[in-house]
Amino acid sequence: MKKKVLITGGNKGIGFETAKQLLAKDYYVYIGCRNKAKAADAIEELNKLGYADVEAIDLDVTDENAIMKVANEITELDVLINNAGIPGDFPQNASDTSQETLRKVFDTNFFGLIQLTQTFIPALKKSAAPIIVNVSSDLGSLGNHTNPEWEHYEVKPLAYCASKTALNAFTVMLAYEFKDTNFKINSVNPGYTKTDFNNNQGPKSVEDAAELIVQYAVLDENGSTGKFFSDNGESPW
Repeated sequence: MKKKVLITGGNKGIGFETAKQLLAKDYYVYIGCRNKAKAADAIEELNKLGYADVEAIDLDVTDENAIMKVANEITELDVLINNAGIPGDFPQNASDTSQETLRKVFDTNFFGLIQLTQTFIPALKKSAAPIIVNVSSDLGSLGNHTNPEWEHYEVKPLAYCASKTALNAFTVMLAYEFKDTNFKINSVNPGYTKTDFNNNQGPKSVEDAAELIVQYAVLDENGSTGKFFSDNGESPW
């Protein structure tokens, strides 16, 4: 039986490429997307590439009813990739970022992600090797932000960075809770990638970014858990 994976925000960019690479590894892929029409377009594109084991899921991670509806439809799951995220409005200076921007970013990148993950824990527990990949960012690393030698030291958008730092904390706490089980739970930083998310400014390709996420989505029983990974290995929290 094929392993099943749910990818939030899987209709474009890194999420879409992750879906493609996991389909190539013979996974059954659910693509979660807020816009069902866009999800359908993604499915059509994947079908044209010869991939049939893929399904569009109408999913807004900030909508509790939508999350519950999907959880009632997908009762068994092997891998959850929390890829959906938003940058928020800019600029985001620490001294004056609005409460509206902070709450909007955290609703998607943190609160919605946690609610979705908690809701799917029962489905993941049915897997022999359940995996959760939280797609984070090196901008969520406090170790990086306090290191003047870091290449992105001067990039500090408050809402986005703080939401990813909080996400990393969730990874640590959840991995600890399941440390004596077969769960593998990690944060993964795909890197500064050329996507719509950053107006196509990133130097990294979606293929390379997705490859890193896939690496931690297919861990075996000896794989790490409770860690934060980037291209160069383990990253500072």
